[in-house]
Amino acid sequence: MSWSEVLNGTVRRVVATAQNGLEVVRLGGLETEARATDFRIVERRPMYRLRRYFADDELSPPSGPPVVLVPPMMMSADVYDVTQDQGAVGILHSMGLDPWVVDFGSPDSEEGGWDRTLADHVVAISEIIDRVRRETGRDVHLAGYSQGGMFAYQAAAYRRCRNVASLITFGAPVDTLAALPFGIPGDLAAPAAGFLAEHVFTRLSIAGWMARTGFQLLDPVKTAKSRIDFLRQLHDREALLPREQQRRFLATDGWVAWSGPAVAELLTQFVMHNRMVSGGFVIGDRPVTLAELTCPILAFVGEVDDIGQPTAVRGIRRAARKAEIYQYTMRSGHFGLVVGSIAAQQTWPVTGEWVRWRAGDGPRPQGIEPMQGDEPAVDQTGVSVTDRILHTGASIAEVGVETVRGVLGATAQAVRGSRELTAEAARALPRLVRLGQIQPHTRISMGKLLAEAGERSPRSECFLFDDRAYTNEAVNTRIDNVVRGLISTGVRPSTRVGVLMETRPSALVAISALSRIGAVAVLLPPTEDLAEAVQLGGVATIVADPDHLRVAERLGPPVLILGGGETRVLDIRPDSGTVDLEHIDPDDVPLPAWYRPNPGRANELAFVLFGRFGGRVEAKHVTNHRWALSAFGTATAANLGSGDTVYSIAPLYHSSVVLATLGGAIVGGSRIALSRGLDADRFSTEVHRYGVTVVAYTWTMLRELVDVPDFEFDASHPIRLFIGSGMPRGLWLRTMKRFAPAQVLEFYASTEGAVVLANVSGAKPGSKGRPLPGSTPVRVAAYDPVTRRFLEDEHGLVRECGVGEVGLLLGQATGHEAVNGAIRGVFTAGDAWVPTEHLFQVDADGDHWLMDERNAVVRTRRGLVYGEPIVCALGALEPIDLVVNYAVQVGDEEVAVTAVTLRPGMSLTASDLADGLAELDEDRCPDLIHVVPEIPISTSYRPRRSALRVAGLPNPGARSWYRDDDGRYRRLTKAALAELQGRAAPTHLTGPSVDVPGGG
Repeated sequence: MSWSEVLNGTVRRVVATAQNGLEVVRLGGLETEARATDFRIVERRPMYRLRRYFADDELSPPSGPPVVLVPPMMMSADVYDVTQDQGAVGILHSMGLDPWVVDFGSPDSEEGGWDRTLADHVVAISEIIDRVRRETGRDVHLAGYSQGGMFAYQAAAYRRCRNVASLITFGAPVDTLAALPFGIPGDLAAPAAGFLAEHVFTRLSIAGWMARTGFQLLDPVKTAKSRIDFLRQLHDREALLPREQQRRFLATDGWVAWSGPAVAELLTQFVMHNRMVSGGFVIGDRPVTLAELTCPILAFVGEVDDIGQPTAVRGIRRAARKAEIYQYTMRSGHFGLVVGSIAAQQTWPVTGEWVRWRAGDGPRPQGIEPMQGDEPAVDQTGVSVTDRILHTGASIAEVGVETVRGVLGATAQAVRGSRELTAEAARALPRLVRLGQIQPHTRISMGKLLAEAGERSPRSECFLFDDRAYTNEAVNTRIDNVVRGLISTGVRPSTRVGVLMETRPSALVAISALSRIGAVAVLLPPTEDLAEAVQLGGVATIVADPDHLRVAERLGPPVLILGGGETRVLDIRPDSGTVDLEHIDPDDVPLPAWYRPNPGRANELAFVLFGRFGGRVEAKHVTNHRWALSAFGTATAANLGSGDTVYSIAPLYHSSVVLATLGGAIVGGSRIALSRGLDADRFSTEVHRYGVTVVAYTWTMLRELVDVPDFEFDASHPIRLFIGSGMPRGLWLRTMKRFAPAQVLEFYASTEGAVVLANVSGAKPGSKGRPLPGSTPVRVAAYDPVTRRFLEDEHGLVRECGVGEVGLLLGQATGHEAVNGAIRGVFTAGDAWVPTEHLFQVDADGDHWLMDERNAVVRTRRGLVYGEPIVCALGALEPIDLVVNYAVQVGDEEVAVTAVTLRPGMSLTASDLADGLAELDEDRCPDLIHVVPEIPISTSYRPRRSALRVAGLPNPGARSWYRDDDGRYRRLTKAALAELQGRAAPTHLTGPSVDVPGGG
């Protein structure tokens, strides 16, 4: 080639480059003469415009199954029509389908656009499905790219798949925290997302250029390579034109603004709390879960997609176990899934074939395979090291850029454990510090903490009930309105007001409103002891729901009615004096001069609760400090945070619900989910729909779930923890097996005083654990249950029990509590301790084990028999369901009798009993064991033994056993029973002792 030819070629190249460059500068790109595909706007709303493509095509009008394509929030709807021959709508139409596209427009050019929420987008898609269904008469195939795919999942779940033929998504992450871009660890991303949602995007929206720049930075190597390639080929117009529309779309034209509220909601629900997987994300005021998706799903997965990473995309398998889910894996990055030659060759033809197959018009497309449910390791994203190196390494070599992503990923894994511990400490320390700063006159109460939550996060959900979500702002407004109603009827600080209500939002509001006034909430259990409870609680007024109107009016005090729904009809007698609080306009009630919201101080009475001890009803007085101790202690021990939803299936009047469940959730900033009652089907539905992570129980409540033979509960449930008190060891073990990998956090809390124990580690099922940080110091004092006196040492002080010795649990008097029964001079001169009702022993590790109520110990001729070790030992046997131990008087002595019930279809033998009790000392085993058809259960699910005790000794038979002189259990015969009844021997124990208050 001559020098002149080379020179001429160079000149032509320079001239062509200059001409094309000038065109790019003037027009933003090269003129391709390409035109957008024809479409008609069939629906125009403030939130969207609905496009129907080829609607006016007389030669080929749309007639096949409708496919609605949803763009991401930050991308133009034209992503599905970049070029007609290679775009989605053109290819799908050529395959006989009916393509529709959702156009959300850009918030910066739409009226009210900057105020759009994420829920607005989902509700809009639901409306569009209805419109397309009416227009075509056919169910809709809903498809979405990236966040548009997330919208598609959410909208289908919101509708519970009504009129949705199938879901198709392209690089749509579900398990967002499993694999974030750049390999960012989820436990770093979640708090960062929370900060951005609360402090940045409440004030700032994202312009289109910011969205474009941000996404280009997610793959800077590819962005730099594409720009360099464009510049290198700028002289060759023919080579650039085929890809010019795609380049211009991704470089400039394809990006739209994001509204701040929508971004904040996205970060909060789906990054910070990952509720696409756990369930419980809220659309409007409705909690929604992907667990209710039942339509077929096809997910396109990019092997080298670092934005919608494979592991995150395949999270749909965990989230939607009921659905038939398929995947199509492509060697593509994120944008290549829907735009470009690979998408034209694979994505859209496969999508069309999928729709035909689901419509019964063709076979299953090649390459589509069922998505497997295998869980990846915690350090995997789904993009293999080889794929990442091959895909990005070549680009790096071309543009001369080095990467340290792998090193950063390895470093992140190395510090993951320490970071998680740091995150837990960051939550726990402020709570413990605040608890430690509480003095007798510190203002602290339920009403105050709810008000603080409302000020901190007004739009966050406070509680969920009956498929509705209530925000902190709405709840506090309702509380303040009820406060005015109560004040108008004469309720003042320290007034004792009975609350007689079923579990419902108005019950929670009533309790909180009383706290906000500084009144005392007396939580009345709707039992046969109701009149006695009203008297013991000193109730001056009763707040009841409509269901308890008649019962409340018979109790004597004035009655106020609250709640029951907008359509309720009350039959209030004119002469009854009953007041309907719902008819009081809060704006008409002036606040008196004495009113100060949330005046309750730590040492003031907050609640009166009730329990049954020794066969009688007792009132338990709970101060604000005592409530705060349980609230902060539960939040700390359970590591509750804003991502948790705490589900209460126990009634609100139960002490553990008020002290631990509600208190812990409020302090932890967690959502509270209330249920109308314990039902297996309702439990399964609400756990997924609300995204329940923590379940609160009482006593044997979980039997209703664990032992139901036909109870269907998905193994992918979001529950991580059960918290409560009184669960028998056997049920504890069955619960962990049934709901694995969830753990059990068992508490022991004295209602009066400030003793709180918790088995935080769960390593010793049955143990009550150790005192929580911030709770009062505890000691186990030597105690004689027979004489009901403390045992002294040589100095006249009460002796503290050693390891394994049984004694009475005491809590040190703190000065915060308005309690009776504190005793002084116990372990040192002048000290003050509050006795509990329970006997404990402490093991060598410092863990506390409950032995019995101090008035329930059986005094046999062999010595003392404690009930709880027997319950734990026999309850662990597979055939046994419930166990109770009680005393039957025979002559001058007591006989230790144990009653058990069996699980369905199982039997019990003497050898089973011997194996179960093998670890107990012989003298602490029961004299008699018998199988009974049923053990009565209280309204709080506590096994009752009073009726069995009254019935006396069991009858001889094949399911009754007695312990012979050699310590073996034999079938109880008439002769053996007669011999037992003929025995009579006095019982006595001796030793230095002092009287115990309240022990009689």
